[in-house]
Amino acid sequence: MINGETLKQAIISGANNISSIKARINDLNIFPVPDGDTGTNMSMTVTAAADALLCADAGGVSEISQTAAFAMLRGARGNSGVITSLLFRGIANGLDGKTEASGADLIHALGMGVEAAYNAVTKPTEGTILTVARMGYEAGLEALENEEDPAALWEVVCDAALDALEQTPEMLPVLKKAGVVDAGGKGILTIFEGMLSVFRDGEVIEFKEEAYEKEIDDDFFRSAAAEFDQVINFTYCTEFIVGRDAECKADPNDLRLYLETIGDSIVLVADDEIIKVHVHTEQPGNALQHGLEYGQLLTTKIENMKEQHRKAKEDNEKAKAKAKEKTDRPYPEIIEPTEEYGFVAVAAGDGLCNLFKELGCLNVVSGGQSMNPSTEDIYAAVVATPAKRVFVLPNNKNIIMAAEQTAAIVEDREVIIVPTRTIPQGLSAMLVFDPDCDAYTNVDNMMQAAKNVATGQITFAARDSEFGAKRIKEGEIIGLNNGKLTVTSSSPNKALYKLAKSMINKDMSFVTLISGADVSDEDAAAAVEMLETKFADQVDITYIKGDQPIYYYIFSVE
Repeated sequence: MINGETLKQAIISGANNISSIKARINDLNIFPVPDGDTGTNMSMTVTAAADALLCADAGGVSEISQTAAFAMLRGARGNSGVITSLLFRGIANGLDGKTEASGADLIHALGMGVEAAYNAVTKPTEGTILTVARMGYEAGLEALENEEDPAALWEVVCDAALDALEQTPEMLPVLKKAGVVDAGGKGILTIFEGMLSVFRDGEVIEFKEEAYEKEIDDDFFRSAAAEFDQVINFTYCTEFIVGRDAECKADPNDLRLYLETIGDSIVLVADDEIIKVHVHTEQPGNALQHGLEYGQLLTTKIENMKEQHRKAKEDNEKAKAKAKEKTDRPYPEIIEPTEEYGFVAVAAGDGLCNLFKELGCLNVVSGGQSMNPSTEDIYAAVVATPAKRVFVLPNNKNIIMAAEQTAAIVEDREVIIVPTRTIPQGLSAMLVFDPDCDAYTNVDNMMQAAKNVATGQITFAARDSEFGAKRIKEGEIIGLNNGKLTVTSSSPNKALYKLAKSMINKDMSFVTLISGADVSDEDAAAAVEMLETKFADQVDITYIKGDQPIYYYIFSVE
């Protein structure tokens, strides 16, 4: 049996293990754009759990797993970090109420984690962290027929996860072309192997940062994979409970089938008395209306998610206080919600932060492409916003999932995620907000405005890569059209011209150019003059000094 102390040390060991090799995992990333790297995000996510466990009182596996899951939820960064937190949240749910865990308990709990992770992703892609976790679980489940020992079973999980990781290049051709395995899959395997060291040998792997230097093979460059843009499209989360009408004989599976036509991440559980529904959709009203066909709505909020975390929060108040003292980070001040609406945006750079504040965002979370904020960072901004409904604009596709998790831990106000993927999308969304419309009409209008914006970005290649037949060297200037690598050049202004020329057409009316922190006033003025000379007869041009890092220029075309 696994007791609470053993599980505690195992999670700490897993955190140390991935933290030691995060640079190597980061280097498995494919796309050359500077980003919130997988190894860093996963390491910071699971380290949040390790810090909380170091401060936590002794307890059974239920208390330990809940402490870890809640800390990961708060500390989750990037999509890989959120998926990691969901795996451990499912494990915590599977161990709920247990003092010790048998091998079977451990495997079934892992299965709940895998299910939770898959349900959170709109279109799960095989060959990723999801596959590695799932195949590890499936092997452990099969081994239960002949094995009971938790350590032996977890070794089976790790062996199968390693096999799955080695197969990821065959599942995703872009990985095979790049000659790498999936970074998220490598990360979760590393965590699992750190846990195995405690389960099997009683040894906690100590943190020792690897002295790692990237190996460059001139004969085998990584693929930029301009055609590969794995999108996790979230709208807003709708959950409700229906008290079933005894006279209604309709099959709840028909409701599930309908929800699949309007959304994703669907979970539907039914018994003779109620139907519980979770769906990510742009049409919450339609989801609720179809739910009414089965009986009366008992609740249309996320109380069920709050209930999942209520006990964990109560059990972990002391751990949170100690963790706060350890990190010298004040716990967020919660401001009473008095206004009807409020806004939180994610942005980096004084100019952009001030612009979002001028548009009505009371709080702006510092973050972006290379520094993904955690769920707790977004939570702190939400509870500091004195509004009953708080709209959150992530402005980056790798931050949307972390923002989505905020709704699970905010209790006194409604959190509505507007899944903007770029800064220009966020700005356009803010401009169309109408306080006279209801919240969901505003979300529809804001997302429609965001979709009408094309975003161009000029940055540098963070790693050697390949674009078509052209090899890209680390540091070379690149241009992205809606996230897809489109041009390369020797200077930011030359890349800007080439990208603008490919994106501006006769149907466009407005261009907004945002200069970054590494662009001089002279270069910015030259860029504006170039755009006005080449395109002023086609579009109106607006210039903003954004001071954002990483990107020399961000521009929107609409």
